Amino acid sequence: MVLGKRLRQLREQAGVSFEEAARVIEVTALTVRRMEKAEVGLRIPYVKELLRTYGVSATEIEDFVSLAREANQPGWWYKYRDVLPEWFSAYVSLESEAAVIRLYEPQYVPGLLQTPDYAAALMRVGFPNATEEDIARRVSLRLRRQDLLAKPEAPAIWAILDETVLRRPVGGPEVMRAQIDRMTEMLASPRVRIQIMRFAAGPHPGAFGPFHYFRFGFSELPDIVYTESLAGSQYVDQPADVVTYLEVLDRMSVQAEPVSRTRDILAALRKEL
Repeated sequence: MVLGKRLRQLREQAGVSFEEAARVIEVTALTVRRMEKAEVGLRIPYVKELLRTYGVSATEIEDFVSLAREANQPGWWYKYRDVLPEWFSAYVSLESEAAVIRLYEPQYVPGLLQTPDYAAALMRVGFPNATEEDIARRVSLRLRRQDLLAKPEAPAIWAILDETVLRRPVGGPEVMRAQIDRMTEMLASPRVRIQIMRFAAGPHPGAFGPFHYFRFGFSELPDIVYTESLAGSQYVDQPADVVTYLEVLDRMSVQAEPVSRTRDILAALRKEL
């Protein structure tokens, strides 16, 4: 996505239209558009020819091509392609590169904070006809995503969870106790913030459904919001729309219980189990 945006900037700086760029590499203007939007891979011969057309120096071309080759390599999640929906692979990619992840979850514990047993219980409900081997693969993918939390450059996680998340029994009391313990442990990390939206808080602006907000450490990539439904997902990157979601998160963070109360809330709910 970053390289595609950079290609667009270079084309515009050179005063080259989509049609002119397309003629250079003998493709349609739509293909050039899709390259710039990261909807297709960056074919190295195309990239080189376009950069020459845009007046980029030989040294800069080699640097760009090196990054393009790296970008074309499949991510670690490629080996899970048998259990990873195509529409969700982009999410895993964004999650892996994000500097900040803010989210609201009204039903379940976020994947990055789930225990294996909690994740498996959800998978059995979501995929009732799956074999145990298939369930194990899906859980393995979810746990592999959590590796990014141990990295030195781990993203900051700020999750707002509806009280329903903690009261909905997933996998039984023992699984839920272990899941609450897991979240309590995560609170020790300075990069993890969890807030609970209590029932007593009443209506709130995020009640329409879950969504995740990503911010990245480089200016070329805009903030992105992810939402999903039973049929697929949507990635929102128009600034005005993203700001709307961000404002909702800010308002919800004020309405939810403060982070300083989360540990006590989790402990009290655990006792009920």
